[in-house]
Amino acid sequence: FLCQGQFPLTQNVTVVEGGTANLTCRVDQNDNTSLQWSNPAQQTLYFDDKKALRDNRIELVRASWHELSISVSDVSLSDEGQYTCSLFTMPVKTSKAFLTVLGVPEKPQITGFTSPVMEGERMQLTCKTSGSKPAADIRWFKNDKEVKDVKYLKEEDANRKTFTVSSTLDFLADRSDDGAVVSCRVDHESLNSTPQIAMQVLEIHYTPLVKIISSNSWPEEGQSIILTCESKGKPVPEPVLWTKDGGELPDPERMVVNGRVLSISFLNKTDNGTYRCEAKNPIGRNSTEYVLIVHDVFNTLLPTTVIPSLTTATVTTTVALTTSTTTSATAISTRDPNALAGQTGPDHALIGGIVAVVVFVTLCSIILLGRYLARHKGTYLTNEAKGAEDAPDADTAIINAEGSQVNAEEKKEYFI
Repeated sequence: FLCQGQFPLTQNVTVVEGGTANLTCRVDQNDNTSLQWSNPAQQTLYFDDKKALRDNRIELVRASWHELSISVSDVSLSDEGQYTCSLFTMPVKTSKAFLTVLGVPEKPQITGFTSPVMEGERMQLTCKTSGSKPAADIRWFKNDKEVKDVKYLKEEDANRKTFTVSSTLDFLADRSDDGAVVSCRVDHESLNSTPQIAMQVLEIHYTPLVKIISSNSWPEEGQSIILTCESKGKPVPEPVLWTKDGGELPDPERMVVNGRVLSISFLNKTDNGTYRCEAKNPIGRNSTEYVLIVHDVFNTLLPTTVIPSLTTATVTTTVALTTSTTTSATAISTRDPNALAGQTGPDHALIGGIVAVVVFVTLCSIILLGRYLARHKGTYLTNEAKGAEDAPDADTAIINAEGSQVNAEEKKEYFI
């Protein structure tokens, strides 16, 4: 209150434009002295309970020796000002009450958006509202996240009482903004904590984003693999195009394309290569590649080779080689399981080397055995022929033949 004691007591009043303002004047100690309300133009509104100004918006609320209360409905900005309550004593005592009228901002509007927007283009969205008093505050949000880096402009209206405020949001369009909701929020004390909001849904067009997903991370011969080409763009990309090493798919019977999916059955080494998936839309085109490497079938046990033995000599050699092969296999089987799991398949070079050595030794053994048998057989036949004339059996013939050979050598020495 502005006054105390035997003086009129009043309060300042704030009201929203179009609302109702209640003006009250009280006197604690009054000896039947009249009270009066007058407007900023010093026009009398009420003198005690008598209405002095013809204005249907002004009504009497209460009139007594201790209080004079009036109401002003449908308040306008022109009603703002200083109202006076007078107590007609000698001298006249007065009290002032200031009526503040809040200008309600108009519903905001967002301008500057043209749909659709190409990715990479600069966007300038402007939010504007008029009629606020005092000037309203504007805040920007993108998907409920406030954007701070904006421009703010305040201008006084023609009535020189209210304001028009605007704010500009400036950014580069990105594919992540597609479908985002941009909102402009107007805060003002006249809105009773219920802000006015304008919203705009962004539509961004962009080239396709392509990605290949494989169903098999370690493809082996004989297996199948499915390659899925995921493409995302706006507008939606057309059906994708699959190629291998820059050309068409070489085996349509095993390489089947169904929409965005490429299926390859019964993999073999000829399928190794670079597979490309290409997608396009009216904005542009994009592609990605997948390098396929078909691995050998993984075996945990090395194959064993059985070499037949022909003689006692070859048996001894074969046993030694078999023992060496078994030791190698045992050493491999006792390695770290993790290391074995990391191998791509059996070591064909090692197996081929072992087989070559075994074959070489076997051939050498057969050749030596053959030469021995040939010489033995020739000597037997020759000796048998020389002693067969007088010998009763083959053994006696051989002995006679050897004796004759010795005599012949002795005769040669004799003649010499």
